[in-house]
Amino acid sequence: MKLDLYYARRFLQWFAIICGVLMTLVILIDLNEQIRRFDDLDLGAGKIIGLTLLNAPAALSEFLPLIMILTTIVLFVGLARSSELVVTRAIGRSGIRALAAPVLMAGLLGVLAVSTLNPIVAATTNRYKTLADTYRTGGPSALSLSGEGLWLRQGSPQGQSVIHATSYGGGREDIILYGVTILTYAPGGGPIRRINAASAQLDGAEWVLHQAKAWHLTAGLNPERSAVTHDELRLPTTLTQDRVRDRLGTADGISVYDLPTTIQDLAQAGFSTKRYQVWYQVELARPLFLIAMVLVGAAFTMRHTRFGGTGLAVLMAVLLGFGLFFIRNFAQILGENGQIPVALAAWAPPIASILLTMGLLLHAEDG
Repeated sequence: MKLDLYYARRFLQWFAIICGVLMTLVILIDLNEQIRRFDDLDLGAGKIIGLTLLNAPAALSEFLPLIMILTTIVLFVGLARSSELVVTRAIGRSGIRALAAPVLMAGLLGVLAVSTLNPIVAATTNRYKTLADTYRTGGPSALSLSGEGLWLRQGSPQGQSVIHATSYGGGREDIILYGVTILTYAPGGGPIRRINAASAQLDGAEWVLHQAKAWHLTAGLNPERSAVTHDELRLPTTLTQDRVRDRLGTADGISVYDLPTTIQDLAQAGFSTKRYQVWYQVELARPLFLIAMVLVGAAFTMRHTRFGGTGLAVLMAVLLGFGLFFIRNFAQILGENGQIPVALAAWAPPIASILLTMGLLLHAEDG
């Protein structure tokens, strides 16, 4: 038991060190990117640093598999060089048994990543997007899908506009909204105009509304008297095709706790929920994938350094880890596109990775 606690403590120590070093580098790189992105706005240092720190939890979540495999490599290379693995085997404990504590720690960290880090990432991602849009356009822009349809919010110095659509369509090059309602608000005031349209399409920096009817909501006047009907009406917008397309079907700003309700609401509204279902299952399978990364690192480094080839073993472990990460992402894409079942896309890669690395470990231990 004491040996397991020792291995667990060493694993967590190296995890914290590698996590701190890697995240410091990531924050510095992202800080430079934020300075470049908002260079034309002349934001203060405090705002730039704030945006950078809001991106840090998402970066940590993305780099967890890499941190896990590097932690395992450093841990077992160190244990091999100090002959602690030799002593462990000498007292009758196999190398695979010595993996129990690191694997358990990886599983616990994976559970924490799903239960705690994921909601933090959702909150900080939404906050970053709100602040970035506010700094750039004078008001936040947002997009959300619910059981009531698609909601968009765009901001500008002239005021805010809330756009609601009952459905959306179009190909990769354009996005078309159907059953559109637009409410425009004065800066710091109430609504000043309402527009209903059969459809809306982004054309550069404008919304092109078809079969639109506009009401001016002026106090003391009958809106219907001043209503105007347009076969085509163009409205300026701060949204772009890329920004809307990137947000549709993604779950970056949705907590794992809110995903089941979101999926149910979208299904009732007739929207496709395949990407949300796959992402939800991938998040649930994250602890298994982190365990697989520990096993990958151990499979190539749990041998004495006198055999040589430590550098090659480390390189092979990192390459195999990247390969398994790529396969997991590829399976996720196939699942999102409906090419393979959702459960297969989410759970097959981590389970197959664990079985593969267990085979390598058994071969290394028993020949």
